[in-house]
Amino acid sequence: MTPPETEKKFRSYVPDKTNMREFTFRAVLLGLVMTAVLGAANAYLGLKAGMTIAATYPAAVIGMALLRLMGGSLLEENIARTVGSIGESVAAGAVFTIPAFVLSGAWKSFDTREAYWKSSLLMVVGGILGILFVTLLRRVMVEDPDLPFPESVAASEIHKAGQQGSKAAVLLFQAMGFGAVLYFLGAMKLYDQSRDFMVRIGTLGLTKVKLGAAATAPALSAGGISTVSAPAVSPAYLGVGYIIGPRLAALNFSGGVVAWGLMVPLLIYFLGPQLQTMLPPGATEEAWGGLSTAVWKFIVRPIAVGGMFVGACYTLFRMRASLAIGMKRAVSDLKKSGSQAESTLRTQRDLNAKVVFAGLGVTFLCMIALYFYFAGTLPGAVVAAVVMIILGFFFAAVSGNLVGMIGSSNNPVSGLTLSTLIVAALLMVSIGVSGMSGVAAVLGVAAVVCVSSAVAGEMLQDLKVGHILGGTPKYMQIGDILGILVASAVLYFPLLWLHLANIKGGGVGFGDPKLSAPQAGLMAALAQGIVGGNMPWPLVVVGIFMGFALIMLQVRSPMLFAVGMYLPLETTFAIFIGGVIRWATDKLRDRRGFNDAQKARVENAGVLTASGLIAGEALTGLLIALFVLRDIKLPAIFKSPNVLLGFGVLALLALYMIQVPLRNAGSPDEPAPPTAIM
Repeated sequence: MTPPETEKKFRSYVPDKTNMREFTFRAVLLGLVMTAVLGAANAYLGLKAGMTIAATYPAAVIGMALLRLMGGSLLEENIARTVGSIGESVAAGAVFTIPAFVLSGAWKSFDTREAYWKSSLLMVVGGILGILFVTLLRRVMVEDPDLPFPESVAASEIHKAGQQGSKAAVLLFQAMGFGAVLYFLGAMKLYDQSRDFMVRIGTLGLTKVKLGAAATAPALSAGGISTVSAPAVSPAYLGVGYIIGPRLAALNFSGGVVAWGLMVPLLIYFLGPQLQTMLPPGATEEAWGGLSTAVWKFIVRPIAVGGMFVGACYTLFRMRASLAIGMKRAVSDLKKSGSQAESTLRTQRDLNAKVVFAGLGVTFLCMIALYFYFAGTLPGAVVAAVVMIILGFFFAAVSGNLVGMIGSSNNPVSGLTLSTLIVAALLMVSIGVSGMSGVAAVLGVAAVVCVSSAVAGEMLQDLKVGHILGGTPKYMQIGDILGILVASAVLYFPLLWLHLANIKGGGVGFGDPKLSAPQAGLMAALAQGIVGGNMPWPLVVVGIFMGFALIMLQVRSPMLFAVGMYLPLETTFAIFIGGVIRWATDKLRDRRGFNDAQKARVENAGVLTASGLIAGEALTGLLIALFVLRDIKLPAIFKSPNVLLGFGVLALLALYMIQVPLRNAGSPDEPAPPTAIM
């Protein structure tokens, strides 16, 4: 009998019987270096802009280019990309949660050995759990015909089209160098990297209003004041705006416009008499400008927290069908995986199931001990560990399914983490755990689940690439475990350098306008509010109603709008400029009449250029932060940099980001390259 077409066996690009160099020292070492570098770059970006970028494509391009110089094989490139991209997911989980311990007051200081080992343990446990969970589910999920894995397919095609690797790598490294040099010159005060302008609406001050024949009362004359920032001259922010596109960049910027153009001047208008009592007699507009920043920080930001909460919940609600499917598949996939015997085929070998379950058991016991240290009570520690292991498994499976459907770039990890945090917080309150110990335990659960979900999604995406190319899952899983250990050991230091450098520069560290960490701020506020009883609920409720209004207005992403309110205006403005640059590039591309193949090459070159600018600034920013901590003073080119030079550098960046992709359109006769979906 002829088997039906649906039962045709899948054949990988490299057959399972082919002997090819794969798990080599050079491939793993290159992957470990990339996981530390790309993870640190994403930690910088996550703290500054509240976003991270997928590291799959940069890791694929860099690994492919360097290994080809050494005569490496396709499967070695697959291992290097797999290990190199896992640090980004660890960084995403870390920056969304670790700063929350400091912001909430659960950790009094971040520059201690205790903070290091706590942070590293949370990242290690979350990362290992994500890999173990996905190992149980890998076979049925990567072979599921209903999961298209769009980004995995694109990454595998990039590997197959190896002849384009050197050209792509040149674009990436050139952009990294260009972004690094420009940002470094800004740190040396060649140009003004950011500039605030005071805006006065009407006349500010107290006047006397006659109430009767002799009675008078103070009143604020019609007017208000706010701070309007020029866009930061930042290669990284422009790169983020370019990648997310003009619509999302505009939505993010609109939140900043509402915060600084509407809420701050309006609040100062009504609170003027009370605010004036906080200033010395004859205070200048600059002093009022400082108060405008305080109004934004202590009034507008809590409103933004409420909006982010609704936005995260709305994201999960819109994906409810996918989430339900993911939950059902999580159970059915576990049953199927338990009934399947270990395969003898190279392309179907996973870590031994006994090792996986033993690892889960050991991790569970370790988490009880860690949470007991956090909460100071054994029942609270057991509850926290049980919540972590159950929700961690389901959310890892859901994260994997979402990556299979829409790609890791759109994976709502922060929304899943928020749900975990609320459940854990309510359980802590129900068993009587409160205060800072309860807050620390709740944030510990959130941190582990956040890292686990992010790692699970990224790992499954890489396993699908390996499935297409013919890689050995066992080697990929072992490589990612090594990557988790390295990333967890080193990612604390970028966070520490940025935190301390911000304090040394006159800021407050995490949560400062220059180091916003919006998701961590949201986690800290909710943990404090539910467990610690310390939250400005009236302001948060205002933000919640604002979020509902945005949903009824059919705003595409209320979360992104609220994040725009939470971030400094100079950040959202620069991201918006990056979106405008993407819009201009697309318009010029269409006007030149390029065919589909040329358009795909323009898109790929643009994404690689933007990614290179982001990585260049991020790595340079970490280096400058280290200089600050070591009291190494950079020479100042100008004492007072001209703001026009800053706008000139901004124009130069825009020209570079437009011209480089258009110049790489290639010939109309060349075949279309794989599209890097981001």
